[in-house]
Amino acid sequence: MDDKIKIRLARPEDAGELLAIYAPYVEETAVTFECSVPSAEEFRQRIVEIQKKYPYLVAELDGEAVGYAYASAFKGRAAYDWSVESSVYVRRDKKRLGIGRKLYEELEKCLSAQGIRNINACIACPEREDEYLTADSIRFHEKLGFASVGIFHSCACKFGRWYNMTWMEKHIGAHEENPDPIILFPDVKS
Repeated sequence: MDDKIKIRLARPEDAGELLAIYAPYVEETAVTFECSVPSAEEFRQRIVEIQKKYPYLVAELDGEAVGYAYASAFKGRAAYDWSVESSVYVRRDKKRLGIGRKLYEELEKCLSAQGIRNINACIACPEREDEYLTADSIRFHEKLGFASVGIFHSCACKFGRWYNMTWMEKHIGAHEENPDPIILFPDVKS
């Protein structure tokens, strides 16, 4: 299956297809704390804005978008430039096929080429698993080498329930003194 999954850069015109992957997470789960599905235009604009600095990747299986992953700024201040926040979504009927792992592997390569040192993941975390949220995302990130660094308790309310949020991190580069500035993703040379 792994060799059938193709990873490519997202294009603004992918917005509708990627939004179709994301919308069920908004409407039916607490995986994302976004409570309203964004419009296709808003989603398209997110792709455009992220790609000004970071990679936004799409996974295709048999020519159909089945997942996506991207990095965004961890914090807006300059001293955080070498750290990013990552996000990954896989079509719910295509989970456990290696799509998320393959997306993250390619994302990590892209980020390393930029000079990024830390990947941070902000993950919805259930006190107890329920029909809206499991710990699957936490387990997924652990398998990829992420470590938990903290939990914010009862910080988000969705579907009338309070959920925690955990931060996980993965170091992907050396933390030397005076690192070179990161390279904007559009400027990275393969």
